[in-house]
Amino acid sequence: MNTKSEIKYVLNNTVKIEDTEFLDPFKSEAMNEVYSFHKSYPGYEPTPLWSLENLSSKLGLNSIYVKDESYRFGLNAFKVLGGSYAVAKYISQKINLDGNKITFETLKSKVVNEQVGDITFVTATDGNHGRGMAWAANQLGYKAVVFMPKGSAITRLENIKKEGAMAEILDMNYDDAVRYAKEYADKNNGVLLQDTAWQGYEEIPTWIMQGYTTLIQEAVEQLSERGEKPTHVLLQAGVGSFASSVVGYLQKNVVGEKPISIILEPDKADCIYKSAKIGDGHPHTVTGELNTIMAGLACGEPSTISWPILRDYSKMYVSCEDHVAALGMRILGNPLQNDPSVVSGESGAVGIGFLKMVMGSGEYKGISEALHLDETSKVLIINTEGDTDPENYRKIVWGTL
Repeated sequence: MNTKSEIKYVLNNTVKIEDTEFLDPFKSEAMNEVYSFHKSYPGYEPTPLWSLENLSSKLGLNSIYVKDESYRFGLNAFKVLGGSYAVAKYISQKINLDGNKITFETLKSKVVNEQVGDITFVTATDGNHGRGMAWAANQLGYKAVVFMPKGSAITRLENIKKEGAMAEILDMNYDDAVRYAKEYADKNNGVLLQDTAWQGYEEIPTWIMQGYTTLIQEAVEQLSERGEKPTHVLLQAGVGSFASSVVGYLQKNVVGEKPISIILEPDKADCIYKSAKIGDGHPHTVTGELNTIMAGLACGEPSTISWPILRDYSKMYVSCEDHVAALGMRILGNPLQNDPSVVSGESGAVGIGFLKMVMGSGEYKGISEALHLDETSKVLIINTEGDTDPENYRKIVWGTL
């Protein structure tokens, strides 16, 4: 374990190779169903996969690819993939609709709406999940109620309301907001649509995780078209649902050698890192204010269905100070030479910041050596959000925050 001030890490020396039951949600049949559903949405198209050739050369890597989810359905973040699929699965299960028939057109039909009746979907969010869920519910004609933790950006709140949802900011942290949302759903006959799991609440979070895999399926296809395959993938984590969905998909569906996965978290909300550091195989929580600029990752309790995947199949768990994410935002927004400019929010840029610090000097040489990051490495990074808080984004990239 490393204890430098800006980056701390735990190395996993016992990464599993064999399949376990935790990977079952990522079987090819389920992945094809997810992909087909998202392709049925009006206006669907794969998000861009940018190649940062000049940056990779400068950092001594073979290539750096950035999957840019700021283009997803006009919502500036990837979260809608999980929320929309979970809404679709809930509705289809309610009316016993065959999985192969889960399409936007079918679910939007008057016949289905009459069969389903009134539904109110409820969730807690730092912003992107709530907006995506509200958009998906509104698209299909259902209500949404969204709760946000204290400190949430007003812009994110207003964007959720624009999707037709009832939304408010609570005076509590994210994990307490989740509990509040559950109580609200229970008392008001709502359907809790949360992207984290706990004992007794795992089916819907599994659907959400499955929904996220569309982005990695696209990325694998886009890389394959260029004759490429990633050797490393950098994944940011809050409760771990997004990161575990990508790791799970790659482990279950990539033929041959799997990419090395590195999990990144803010140091004020590093529950996956803490769980790995304790090393007893169980998830552990981080409490308190969870005060970080990486609002989308400000979660203190690992998802019960995500943790085993990250525990067993990830190579490294990294705790990063906010500076690392801010550095990544500036690098992506101010590219070298002909590299594309990428607008990345606080939670989306931590991977690039980490890569620059690890490869940019000898200070973190131990990390690059442990991960075998060198001139042969082909690194995939997911920009999970654009400037979902424009005012804060500007403060960071202009250096006033």
